[in-house]
Amino acid sequence: MTSRPRRPPIARWAPVPLRLIVGYGFMEHGFAELARGLDAFPSILQALGVPAWHQMGWLTILVEIFVGLAVLLGALVPLASIPMAAVLLVAMITVHLPYGFSSLKLQAVTAAGAQFGPPGFETDLLYLACLAALVLGGSGPLSIDGLLAKRRKITCASMQAGAIYDAGWVGRANASEAQGEAAESQPQAPMPLSRVARHHFALAAARADVRASGPFLWFRRPS
Repeated sequence: MTSRPRRPPIARWAPVPLRLIVGYGFMEHGFAELARGLDAFPSILQALGVPAWHQMGWLTILVEIFVGLAVLLGALVPLASIPMAAVLLVAMITVHLPYGFSSLKLQAVTAAGAQFGPPGFETDLLYLACLAALVLGGSGPLSIDGLLAKRRKITCASMQAGAIYDAGWVGRANASEAQGEAAESQPQAPMPLSRVARHHFALAAARADVRASGPFLWFRRPS
């Protein structure tokens, strides 16, 4: 039977760069949209025909900044990944899907610099893959989720230890009670008598036998 290969200790740090790139990337997009003006990004959504474009624009910015910060810190990553995945899917379907897979399309290099074409949905898929890896593999060390998991383990261990102690205490109490009931049900052995007491009891019994035999065999002293 072959044994499973052991993971190197450094492997537990794998989620950390994923958290950093996903969290920082989302926060950077949110701050960039705010820097263009309060109504710039909602106007883009209006041009794309997104319903409730003003509310959706602000909701997207809030998700990118605050939920991105949550992923960066490793806080509630499985829950935070839901709105992030929704933003990525909407962006991929409404904007990037018509331009193909590649996100980097170098068209020309001019005096002004490199000229790129419209980005495809490659980056969206990379973000979704990173989120799936964090959800399935955990947030890793240096994360709030890790601290919460440790606290839950300590709490569960304390509760289990308390339950074991209570069970043992109740078991000992039941055993003591059963022993007490068994002792009460059994006839009690007579207390041992001293030598003097046994002599007095034997003498009293002999006198009683003599009195029962007749008045001529025992001379009674006057009381």
